[in-house]
Order: sequence, then structure tokens, then C-alpha cells
Amino acid sequence: MPVTMVLWQVGAVVVFLGGDVRVYAGRVPLQRVRSDQRRPWRSGHALVGLPLALMVLITIAELWSPPEVQLSPLLVMAPAITASFGGPRLTGMVGGIAVVDLILLDLRSDSLGTRTMQTQLAALIVVSALLVLFTYIRDRHRMELTRVRSVAEAAQRALLRPLPPQLAGVRLASMYLAAEQEAQIGGDLYAAARTPCGARIVIGDVRGKGLPSVSDAALLLGAFREAARRHAELPDVVLHLDESVSADLEEQAQGCREAGENFITAAVLDIPDDRPVIDMINCGHPPPLLIRDREVMALQVDDPVPPLGLGALADPAYHVETFDFKAGDTLLLYTDGVIEARGPSGAFYPLTERITMWRRDGPETLVEHVRDDLLAYVGGCLGDDAAMVAIQRLPE
Repeated sequence: MPVTMVLWQVGAVVVFLGGDVRVYAGRVPLQRVRSDQRRPWRSGHALVGLPLALMVLITIAELWSPPEVQLSPLLVMAPAITASFGGPRLTGMVGGIAVVDLILLDLRSDSLGTRTMQTQLAALIVVSALLVLFTYIRDRHRMELTRVRSVAEAAQRALLRPLPPQLAGVRLASMYLAAEQEAQIGGDLYAAARTPCGARIVIGDVRGKGLPSVSDAALLLGAFREAARRHAELPDVVLHLDESVSADLEEQAQGCREAGENFITAAVLDIPDDRPVIDMINCGHPPPLLIRDREVMALQVDDPVPPLGLGALADPAYHVETFDFKAGDTLLLYTDGVIEARGPSGAFYPLTERITMWRRDGPETLVEHVRDDLLAYVGGCLGDDAAMVAIQRLPE
């Protein structure tokens, strides 16, 4: 009997056939087919040898121990360990092996009929059943969370569309770092559109952070995509954006007083095809950085205007300011989540100084360099959303 039980334990092999779990006692089938990737427990099948090996060791130790030493109650550890990485079927299979093993050990010791052994057997069955129920509920929740995440990611990608790698006479690259975990967009935004005269680009930052500001970002993005093609002049575009934001904030203020205090800082740019310049209106946004050769210059406007949503308070005149933007120049647009990020010492991230270490291989490498350096500076966790857009003028 002892040799038979040990062989039975060693011969208990998990075989995944189309996602199904089967136990073969005493023989190992050679046929293997592709397992079902949709099973939530599939990733843990490589670990199934751990609880099986544990049961083999407990069985051998029980067989070689004195009668007064009982190690069979330790078999409950096998389904408990399996539940940490396996699904309900795998957990139930290991629990069933543990129950059969306990019965065989009790039969060997002629103690199956005792109340102690019956209690141990009942406890093992109940614990295994509860573990199966737990893994079933956990996997159901995991599948629901996966579906919700996939829908949220699709909505976020539709809202904050990726910028084209090239638009008119410029190359573009963008990066978004959301402070809200599991989010791909928060209160920061950017967009680009082709116009008959060149490229039109906006970058903005909604007051606040995280998911509550997504609706305001969506409003501005929709308004920009409409106005960028309908209005030929940049002041008309900015005026349309301010009116759209103001009207929306007024509607929100009727149900929430705090919503009426929101606003959006933004920088709206035109990059014409026929002139090596940038036309810009800055609505309270951090100044873009122009990288030319080895120099970094902040494009400060002489006549800044209030953030979008506050135009009615100041009645601003939207004057376009022009800056040189020659072939080979690179412009970095960013939100305050970049320059207001703090390191462990409490110091703000020195964006201008860190850009000087960029190798100047293209706009893609610029945003990647700033992203990696920023995350390393703050220790991997941002306190606010951060967005960047790099623009490089192509040779004519």
C-alpha cells in the first residue's frame, strides 16, 4: 500500500487539453494540444508542480513517520497554494487529489472511521470547496475588470487621438503621462490639424487633475477640431475655444459651484508652410521651449491672455505673436505637470537644463528622453498629469 500511494501521487499529472484540466493516475499521456488562452488560470499551469510536489513530500513523510505523528492535515496547503495562481478548475483538481490522498493515508492507518479523521476529511473538503468558490468569484471580477479597461482604453484613445508622425512641413511626437492610475488621459490635452496654410496645434491643461477633468478636456478637443478647419485666422480659433469653454462651464456651474471656477490654460499655434515661423497665442500656458543647435529658448509672449473660460472677465484682444522656426529647429510644448513635478528633495524638475542632454535625433527621442528622465527624477510617480508635444521643422 505505501508504494502504491507514492506511485499514485507521482503519476498525478495535469494535462491541459484545449483549456481542460484532467488528472491521470498511474500513467502519463503523451498527447498535448494547445490550451485555451481565454482561461484566466492558464498562466499558472507551470506552477502546478508546486502543490503536487508538496503533496508527494507530505505523503512520503507521513508514510515514514511514527503512527503518533500525523502530517496528513498539511495536505490542505496544496489547494490553498493553488488558489493563489490557479483558477477554479485547477484548484478543484488539486483539492480533489488532496482529498483522495488523505483517504488513502487514513485507510493505510486504519483510522478512517475515527471521529478525528472524519473531521479532518470534512475540513479538507469544505476548505477546498471554499477555495474553488473564491477563485471562481475572483476570476469573474478579473474578467469584468478586463472588459471595463478595454472599453475605457478605447474611449481614451478616441478622445486623445495620437498625433500623426508628420503634418504639413513638420514632424510630430507626443507623450501623455496620467497621474490617475490605470488612466491614459486626464486633464491635459493636445491635438493637431491640417489647414490650407499649414499645421495648427493646441496643447492645454484643465484646472485640476485626473478623471474628473476628462470631460473638460473632451470639450476643448472637440471645439478645436471644429474650429481649426472652419476658421482661417488664429484669433478666431481662440475666440471660439474660449466661448465654448465658457458656455460649458456656465452650464456646469448650475449644478456645481466649484465647476464654475474651472478654466483651461492653452497655447494655440499655427505653423505655416510658406514661412519659417510660428504664430502663437498663449492663454496662460507655460511657454514653449525652442531648441536650436545647442541653445534652449523659452518663447515668452509679450501680451498673454487669460486662460480659456475666463475671457469674459477680461475681454481680451487676441493678438498673434510670431517667432522664428527654421528648418532643423525643434519646439517642445508641455504642461505644468512636467515643470511642477517634484523630486525627493522637493525641488521642481529642471526641464530646460535636462533638455540640454538630449542627443537631437528627432522629436520622438526628445519626448522619450524627457519622459524617462522625468519619471526617474520623481521616483516613478507623478502628482499631476503631464503632456508633451515635440515639433521639428523639416527642410523645404
